[in-house]
Amino acid sequence: MKLNCDLGESYGAWRMPHDDLIMPYVDMANIACGFHSGDPQAMQSAIISAKKHNVIIGAHPSYPDLQGFGRRSMALSEAELIPLLHYQIAALEGMAKIHAKTVDYVKPHGALYNDMMANQSLFETVVKAVSLYSEGLILVVQAVSDWQSFKQIANKYHVELQFEAFADRRYTETGLLLSRAKPGAVLQLNDMFAQVKRMVESQEVVSASGQVLPLKIDTLCVHGDSKGAAEAVKHIRELLSL
Repeated sequence: MKLNCDLGESYGAWRMPHDDLIMPYVDMANIACGFHSGDPQAMQSAIISAKKHNVIIGAHPSYPDLQGFGRRSMALSEAELIPLLHYQIAALEGMAKIHAKTVDYVKPHGALYNDMMANQSLFETVVKAVSLYSEGLILVVQAVSDWQSFKQIANKYHVELQFEAFADRRYTETGLLLSRAKPGAVLQLNDMFAQVKRMVESQEVVSASGQVLPLKIDTLCVHGDSKGAAEAVKHIRELLSL
């Protein structure tokens, strides 16, 4: 099971302090592409660090929402969303090429990610965008109990999916993430480690209401902007190495 983290999310004077501490412990770096955060300098730094630590990189595109860190939904048509995604992937790919790195996957960010998991029509648009951009790009999506329906859509466009679970987020009984606006949505370290242990050992998670949800998990995510993220990824790396 691989460990991934959202990185390269500094922007201007606002700097994320943990990127260099986190990169040595992850397998996959989801690098912001400038539309929710991530300026050219931050993107370049993340690419260089990923190369140094032999970490594969993926594009982390979002709705165009710098003010809201990409966490606000937007009603975009397919004709708007597909080139928006291509633009962001291409920006990261172009910068990565300079440092002899490739972009191996796409993981949408924030509201776009949540919206596509709740709306299969939007999910299909994202899959279509990935397939049109480049053959072989993997799409990282949320691990859910009904993962087969998402895989069926992806197969239609010959896009490989990797399913991720979230180490640091509480789940609803539907298998989606509890809104950050609700208490307890972001887990403290002890709860996070207990959740990860269950995910690794049993491929399941306990929802906020206490329901046990079976999941298909290929990769675990820790958010780079979470409190204690550097400590968390180091400990989770140890758990995955057991």
